[in-house]
Amino acid sequence: MPRFAPAVLAVSLLTTPALAEVSRFEVLSTVQPALGGRVFGTPSGGGTATGFGGTATRIDARVTIALDPADPHNAGIVDIAAAPRNAAGRVEATTDVVILRPERPNGTMVLDVPNRGRKLINTLLEDATPEQTARLEQAGDAGRGFLLSRGFTIVWVGWQGDLQQGMRITVPVVPGLTGPNRDEWVVGEGSGSMRQVLSYPMATPEGARLTVRARPEDERQTPADLSFRMADPTTIDIVRPGQSFGARALYELTYTARDPALHAMGFAALRDVASFLRHDAGSGNPLAGAGLTHTIGFGISQSGRVLRDFLYQGFNQDERDRIVFDGLLAEIPGARRTFTNARFAQPGRNPGPNEDRGYPVDQFPFTYDVTVDAQTGNRDGLLVRCRETGSCPRIMQVDSEFEQWGSHGSLLVTDPQGAPVKLPSEVRGYMVAGTPHFAAFDDIAKPVPGCQLPGNPVSSAPVVRALLVAMERWVRADEAPPESRYPGLGDQPLVAAPAPDLYPVIPGLPYHGMYVPAERWDNSGPVPKSVGTYKLFLPATDADGNAKGGVRLPVLAAPRATYTGWNLRRDGTELCTQIGSTLPFAATRAAREAALDPRPSIEERYPAPDSYVSAVDAAAADLVQQRLLLPAEQAEMVAAARAGTLARLPR
Repeated sequence: MPRFAPAVLAVSLLTTPALAEVSRFEVLSTVQPALGGRVFGTPSGGGTATGFGGTATRIDARVTIALDPADPHNAGIVDIAAAPRNAAGRVEATTDVVILRPERPNGTMVLDVPNRGRKLINTLLEDATPEQTARLEQAGDAGRGFLLSRGFTIVWVGWQGDLQQGMRITVPVVPGLTGPNRDEWVVGEGSGSMRQVLSYPMATPEGARLTVRARPEDERQTPADLSFRMADPTTIDIVRPGQSFGARALYELTYTARDPALHAMGFAALRDVASFLRHDAGSGNPLAGAGLTHTIGFGISQSGRVLRDFLYQGFNQDERDRIVFDGLLAEIPGARRTFTNARFAQPGRNPGPNEDRGYPVDQFPFTYDVTVDAQTGNRDGLLVRCRETGSCPRIMQVDSEFEQWGSHGSLLVTDPQGAPVKLPSEVRGYMVAGTPHFAAFDDIAKPVPGCQLPGNPVSSAPVVRALLVAMERWVRADEAPPESRYPGLGDQPLVAAPAPDLYPVIPGLPYHGMYVPAERWDNSGPVPKSVGTYKLFLPATDADGNAKGGVRLPVLAAPRATYTGWNLRRDGTELCTQIGSTLPFAATRAAREAALDPRPSIEERYPAPDSYVSAVDAAAADLVQQRLLLPAEQAEMVAAARAGTLARLPR
């Protein structure tokens, strides 16, 4: 039976000024062995025999960090000098921490930055469901057991302070401080009153302005019958107008807010908890004695953007000038960061085809090395601060194909004017071709409500697993990882957007040059104003409509369908957010010719019973040789091809 210790109080009170970043580490519960007593690192445990793993211990904790506002490592946090302080003159925040410690650790800690309070690394890498990943109690909740079988110590640290549930951080506010703020909501058609929660308390309704428009590009409207009233300082009731503004109308409120929160202390929490767990030898550290020598920061989507911003804001150096993360693996962030280190910040904002445009999430700089924005004259790069302090990690950025259409992905490898940019030696970039923003391990191509085509079910997980293994070798043994595979690098082709002729004429593939523009925003006024655009590019395609560049999994190298990173809404007015599409090949030549489809049919491509399986095997073997696929997964893909499930098409 697992040993469960409720409300165990293991507190570290650190009074030495140099160690005051983590002032309290309160262990709330310890479960040993965790995950139903499952044993990792052996074939029966779901992994390969590595010498690492064993059973795992789960530790849930609540951690307080205390920051000196005058310390240069903290002084860049907006409004920290005005924040309330404890008796020692420090500014405190308290965060959630969860740890999975293997019985036989390999010395490397992977800190998975939560995505909107959710643990996601197991959902991607372990083929676990979101419910299993959140729970982490039963043997099956660890899915494949990939991470624990290899001896990784897994840590989650809450960083986002504007959440109501999930892993979060409680950050201080600056009471009485006021300033302009803007909230935006996407609302379906309807009439009558609707209630919305504000991001910050309204200081006064005077001067507040509510508008509505159908699309971000449209003029803001104030119909006579549009109004709102305050239900309380953080809640308003909006009376919608009789006029219809479409199924995805944008309602926007500008107002004077009060009590801004220090959301950038979430960056400090990631920094300080990671350094504490790695370096502190005291009894208050539950990982003391685990032999941790290296750390890897891991983030998916929003939390991948957090890692880019964490680096850019200079947080990869702790208060004792030590490097925090030896490596960063940012999955599907595109060319974006976050709206976190600002007065009245809103870390949850994520600009999409229709929503959240104008929030300062994806503004210059976009890539790691220094580039110049000719529109403003600014020179900057994500590595500028860490280069000044000698604290740059080794970095892998892995994007899906969707990021090229929806998250300005090409700006990773071009400057704002469109000139090619090489990635620095400490950075690798990979695009997994033919993938949506995120696909579950068991997805199939099926209709998506509101979108024109079946969704794209191709997951980038096999590539990311191989790259995490390569990242560990890179930071521990200085073994060079696979070369970058990103459209625009080397001989991998890009085509200037909007590229209406990007695809061959394929019946049923309705691409018309649609993508999310990269806009430069002027946020000096009450509402953001688009004052320019940056040049974007899209990956070139082959005769089947599949992307040529990037990492091509066997599902693309030996295709049975066209897989794109984009999909269109039913009305064709915008992209479906984060959704790709699938258009299967015809089964026979006769069916292809009847449909006027230029793509060779399945029977033409794979005439013999084993032709398809052999093509998959060869494509997988090529990726294994390039270290972009683990050897065991070659056999998995061949088995799936033989079973007819690799292409993830309905059967």
